[in-house]
Amino acid sequence: MEYYAGEYDVIVVGAGHAGCEASLAAARLGCKTLVVTLNLDSIALMACNPAIGGTGKGHLVREIDALGGEMGIVTDKTFIQIKMLNTGKGPAVHSLRAQADKKDYQTQMKKTLEEQENLDIKQDEVTDLIVEQGKCKGIKTKNGAVFNSKTVILTTGVYLKGRIFIGDISYEGGPYGLFAANQLSNGLEKAGLKLMRFKTGTPARVHSDSLDYSVMIEQKGDREIVPFSFLNEFENLEREQVSCWLTYTNSKTHQIVQDNISRSALYGGEITGVGPRYCPSIEGKLTVFPDKQTHQLFVEPEGRDTREMYVQGMSTSLPEDVQVQFYRSIKGLERVKIMRTAYAIEYDCIDPTQLKLSLECMDIENLFCAGQINGSSGYEEAAAQGIMAGINAARKINHQEPIIIDRSEGYIGVLIDDLVTKGTQEPYRIMTSRAEYRLILRQDNADRRLTQKGYEIGLVTQERYTKYMNKVRSIESEMQRLKDTVVSPSEQTNAFLRERGSSEIMTGISLYELLKRPEIEYETLGALDEGRPDLPKTIGKQVETEIKYQGYIKKQLIQVEQHKKMESRKLEPGIDYSKIKGLRLEAQEKLNKIKPHSIGQASRITGVSPADISVLMVYLEQKRRTEK
Repeated sequence: MEYYAGEYDVIVVGAGHAGCEASLAAARLGCKTLVVTLNLDSIALMACNPAIGGTGKGHLVREIDALGGEMGIVTDKTFIQIKMLNTGKGPAVHSLRAQADKKDYQTQMKKTLEEQENLDIKQDEVTDLIVEQGKCKGIKTKNGAVFNSKTVILTTGVYLKGRIFIGDISYEGGPYGLFAANQLSNGLEKAGLKLMRFKTGTPARVHSDSLDYSVMIEQKGDREIVPFSFLNEFENLEREQVSCWLTYTNSKTHQIVQDNISRSALYGGEITGVGPRYCPSIEGKLTVFPDKQTHQLFVEPEGRDTREMYVQGMSTSLPEDVQVQFYRSIKGLERVKIMRTAYAIEYDCIDPTQLKLSLECMDIENLFCAGQINGSSGYEEAAAQGIMAGINAARKINHQEPIIIDRSEGYIGVLIDDLVTKGTQEPYRIMTSRAEYRLILRQDNADRRLTQKGYEIGLVTQERYTKYMNKVRSIESEMQRLKDTVVSPSEQTNAFLRERGSSEIMTGISLYELLKRPEIEYETLGALDEGRPDLPKTIGKQVETEIKYQGYIKKQLIQVEQHKKMESRKLEPGIDYSKIKGLRLEAQEKLNKIKPHSIGQASRITGVSPADISVLMVYLEQKRRTEK
């Protein structure tokens, strides 16, 4: 028996990482918001690895934070190890990664949701959408509740018709032993959405006391902590960190896997969904890289107060008895006790090319989608989409234009544009290589790129904005001071330069020019700089990066200007591309399906050639002249 249960501005379906950011953003923007989840204990669940950030992903977390999101703040509260990756490379690919205390992360995020004004939380299963005349008007639940709403955001993760696979054993289920959501998929198809079937997997969790750490390689966190949130400083986050451990597979491991590969659900034909290319199972690694002698794996703690350890890099859908064999063939794991068996999970998601760049469905007004339902993988990718869906749902209600983050403004823009414009045939993972303008999309300057926008949207607090403006002024002031401070060619100066393998000077030179030299660092330059102000190290590093890479940054900014010219050439959503003469048939089909909002977006659609773009440019010019 159905019953009317209430009315909301925004209803968020699912409370994973996308759902948390979506519901918080909507509520903080003044919308009466409801988040519905299958289980209150699964709010912000880290169903796979107990970590936030990493290559490319760390950029997303910083951008979420710069916009006023929550993931970075909670990670800073709950990390047990933190590390900056890729420090041997340029600053564009430096990426922060933290091991979080899995339970503590959930507790802190759940508490944040519970204390948020305008936000209600309900445990129930959403079984159907209420769609009338192409507009989404609410939801129905398994318990019989009917909620009306102005907008709905789907953040269902991997729960839609979730199916677990361990060898030839399979059963309905969500991650971490939770229930699957088996009814909503039918409602989505009935509403006209095209669904796809994807898969992902997770390694075993093992008992810490059954491991031999003496034969593994210890991986410690950084002594100097760089926080995820721009609200925090190093000094606020000092704490004892927990080590991770590195070990490797060997020929015996590989032989066990290969001898049993026909028993793998993935290779035995049980799984039909497409898996992630960039996070493959051990079966996948051995199939794709048959000549590789070893594969590394990291043993990572799931928290301070648990003995569970996560075996990073060893996901599998092989049977449990085979898992015991191959895990015990690895150095340090010879007596390992498995606490949670590795498994693969198959689930429904939508074809993301059915979405606008705002993450609203093209053909179902007021329905937004964010996270793994859009074909992405990862907590960070989900959270990034979640905050944007929450923002744009709120703006839709208030009759405001959606916020679209451009590819030149952030990795969030790259992520969403890739999904919506190109679609994906496998779980999508963000990487620094996907960003054309990565030198200006560094994680250290995410606040300078997006905090002003977050403030204008209404998500960034006055406290955060004041801190941001003080930082901007400090950077600009310090760069000007370095230009104005000239050092003479004294013995002290030239001795300093000789010690660092740098050329001596014959005339006075500004500290700004000296810092352009690759062998000179801002921190050590203090020896020649008596008037240096006491600034946080983060500001010094950003000043150094801006100065050293100035030439490259200028070139990239010129590219961005050219890119923006293409993005400014808008295309009306109602254009019938089949009627534009000169467009190839494939281009007509793709353009009619995706309905790009600009020439720039059209140029990134797979199957649309430069010649097709030229035809569109001529079409726009003819249309402009006709309308004069």
